[in-house]
Amino acid sequence: MGYKELDFPANSTFLVTGAAGFIGSNLVEAILEKGYKVIGLDNYSTGKKENIKKFISNHNFKLIEGDIVNFDTCMDSCKGVDYVLHQAAWGSVPRSIEMPVFYEKVNIGGTLNMLEAARQNHIKKFVYASSSSVYGDEPTLPKKEGREGKLLSPYALTKKVNEEYGEIYSKLYNLDTYGLRYFNVFGRRQDPDGAYAAVIPKFIKQLNSNIQPTIYGDGKQSRDFTYIENVIEANLKACLASSRVAGQSYNIAYGGREYIEDIYYKLSEALEKDIEPEFTVDRKGDIKHSNADISKAKSELNYNPEWDFELGIKEAIVWYKEKLI
Repeated sequence: MGYKELDFPANSTFLVTGAAGFIGSNLVEAILEKGYKVIGLDNYSTGKKENIKKFISNHNFKLIEGDIVNFDTCMDSCKGVDYVLHQAAWGSVPRSIEMPVFYEKVNIGGTLNMLEAARQNHIKKFVYASSSSVYGDEPTLPKKEGREGKLLSPYALTKKVNEEYGEIYSKLYNLDTYGLRYFNVFGRRQDPDGAYAAVIPKFIKQLNSNIQPTIYGDGKQSRDFTYIENVIEANLKACLASSRVAGQSYNIAYGGREYIEDIYYKLSEALEKDIEPEFTVDRKGDIKHSNADISKAKSELNYNPEWDFELGIKEAIVWYKEKLI
């Protein structure tokens, strides 16, 4: 069963932090479509107003413009809320290497603020975004919870600290927390612009504009690309999970493995382009291969992703082509 058939108590209220971002805005949309109330929190540091523009007129949606580094803002946002879906963070491994102090302030300090605000407001469930980057240099595939290596970037460190705090808040304060280790999420509203843009939307935009894309490394890196619909399912199912499995982290992916070079040529074919990419040096902090074992999420969260890479990429291409025309 996917997320569209899930039911929550009447008048349930969700807080989505990072509501104007890629994942956050998709969560807002899915929850509103189910008829529940949503409070969105964002300061537009990475999110975009256009992502939530169409929700503003919805009587079930309330937007708070604020920053998670401000504890009072976090407290106000959690008032009257049942479920917190904490997506607000600064992403990008390369950028975190350039700005480690800033990442500590936002990703660690901001998340701790949200956890404490959730505790004081007696939130039912606190679901937060972690990352596959916590596996670091552990080479074994597929990646499995409890088998992590040495961290490779400040960004990965912030996500690992988030998980440690999540476990502590569950054990010490009885706040049900669930960490979702996202594996290379893609889909509608993912930003194709900027130096740190995700690879799929960036390739699509460059090919559509007849610009030669750059591939870092030899293109033989592999990733478990995960369509946004699967991530929505994971967040909502975590909100219904047993307290018995709280305080833990879960791989959220499809369980597949795609190579960067192959993806590029698939996109080229789909967009009817014949542009050879430029290969350059590997990016610092990047892992070579990533592929998830999702058995724990299936067992404990009833996670059952329905969107494989082929289905997801077709939908993503259609969305971006309409967006870029």
